[in-house]
Amino acid sequence: MNARGRFLSVEGGEGVGKSTQILALADAIRQAGHDVVITREPGGTSGAETIRQLVLGGSAERWYPRAEALLFAAARSDHVERLIKPALESGKWVISDRFLDSSRAYQGGGSGLSDADILTLHQIGSRGLLPDRTLVLRLDSGEAIRRASARDAGQADRIQGRNSAFHSDVDNAFVSFAETDPRVRLVDASGEPKTVTARLLSEISDLLIKS
Repeated sequence: MNARGRFLSVEGGEGVGKSTQILALADAIRQAGHDVVITREPGGTSGAETIRQLVLGGSAERWYPRAEALLFAAARSDHVERLIKPALESGKWVISDRFLDSSRAYQGGGSGLSDADILTLHQIGSRGLLPDRTLVLRLDSGEAIRRASARDAGQADRIQGRNSAFHSDVDNAFVSFAETDPRVRLVDASGEPKTVTARLLSEISDLLIKS
């Protein structure tokens, strides 16, 4: 039987370069001899992608924070059961563009729900599954806004389009997670993409050796 694979989540605020770095990280892990599955949240399965359209579309006021948190938890539950767990059990590495810590930062730190409530939802919906390593990309707020604006071209979704105070609270939440949980690593996202990829690989080098 295959050994269990590794589970990585890549987190961060808007415009930090997650998509680019996830592709580069996956390529590096494949070169080390591992099968890699790239996925995203909310999404990754048919049901979760349907919820993604519900939760990210529409006006900023479409969902109250508690309803939004429940939708994210439901999408994650399906994602875990149908994609993430089977891939890990078959020995694959899974890299998810966002996971639980985004709910903690966006619905908790940004929207004001308690961390305990979000963790309870995660325990119920996804049986408490956590990544082996969570990599949080961080960038100067001005540069992040510039990149996000160029990426979105005026088409930001209802969460991306929230005000700067909200996104500052999100970033502060990610920092607080790293201060209390060794699973969470803060990674400087400034500089050339190859330099950022090298920083990410440094933060998972122990996992690559063990596997």
